[in-house]
Amino acid sequence: MAGTEHSDRRSVVILGSSGSIGTQALELISRHPQRFRVAGLAAYGSRIELLARQIARFNVPHVAVENPAAIVPLKRCLDELNIRGTKILSGKHAAAELAGSGADIVLNGINGSVGLQPSIMALRAGAQLALANKESVVAGGHLLFEAQIRPHQIHPVDSEHSAIWQSMRAGTRDEVSRLILTASGGPFRGWSRNDMQSITPEQALRHPTWNMGPVVTVNSSNMMNKGLEIIEASRLFDVPGSRIEVSVHPQSIVHSLVEFTDGATLAQMSPPDMTLPIALGLSAPERLKHVSQACDWSRASQWSFEPVDDAAFPAIALAREALAASENHTIAMNAANEQAVQAFLGHRLSYLGIVDVVRAVLDRMDSRLKAGGSCADVAEVLELESQARSTADSLVERL
Repeated sequence: MAGTEHSDRRSVVILGSSGSIGTQALELISRHPQRFRVAGLAAYGSRIELLARQIARFNVPHVAVENPAAIVPLKRCLDELNIRGTKILSGKHAAAELAGSGADIVLNGINGSVGLQPSIMALRAGAQLALANKESVVAGGHLLFEAQIRPHQIHPVDSEHSAIWQSMRAGTRDEVSRLILTASGGPFRGWSRNDMQSITPEQALRHPTWNMGPVVTVNSSNMMNKGLEIIEASRLFDVPGSRIEVSVHPQSIVHSLVEFTDGATLAQMSPPDMTLPIALGLSAPERLKHVSQACDWSRASQWSFEPVDDAAFPAIALAREALAASENHTIAMNAANEQAVQAFLGHRLSYLGIVDVVRAVLDRMDSRLKAGGSCADVAEVLELESQARSTADSLVERL
């Protein structure tokens, strides 16, 4: 799958092709066929008909499906579409194998820490990594960056980190004073902690701005996503967590800001649309034309900014503590949060219990995390995650 074969178009592998990031990326690629060709797709295997249509539409030669039980129905769908010759990989390592197969660009839109190994494999193979999987940075830490074989090999795709990346072009890292991540505030902006006592999964999944998967949407509602993004920004841009702030901006037009040492602050602004950061992740340092709508400066509008209510949303402070403590703490925090969110979505844990469980896991594991040193490889990351998940599960059962 060499990226230069039979055309000068850049070959792209999309991990998580049936999710929100993956489907938007494919739609973008369909509008720029002269720039990109789809060399591979990876998905879990829960939306077989969609995956088969994607394979047919883009004439995809290589596909990775994590769930082996999805192979037979996928082949049946491909037969019905008269698609022959697609090579199908399966199993839990299939996405990582595809990521390391030699494409020019790998877009990692997988949810969760299972995206770490594919990110590492893509970097080691020399691919440009368009990274929408924040857990690769939060859980991967030094392993991710040590896998790079050249500078600037990672292009952030999260809207906030893409905005910082773009704004930082105006100066050097030494000239950066602060990073300011913006947050929509989610569905519970303005609520007190007491107001949140009986929040249901259905309420938490009604995000006012973005259309995302269930775990990311819950993380957004209680601001855990901003905590994870502080960790990600600190490591991606080599800025201490103490110099990263969060501002609530309900309109979601200003996607993040960079404050420089001379007092200038630069922002990246556009209507809320993930297509723009996806496009830049694929095409940088160039920009594609006609990607999304720009702001309409002929119409009156108002943008507001307000501080985070730390009492109502303690997840940000907890993430800062984990970042300051050690890389192991952020690994355990992320894994415990994934378990707690799943318990909440399954009606086994209260909404406020999510952050309470994560904090309790970090407290219980603190001495072990401090004594463990940095993980030597992905296997050690997964083992540490397993311990954090087990601890979280036991705490959920007792609540």
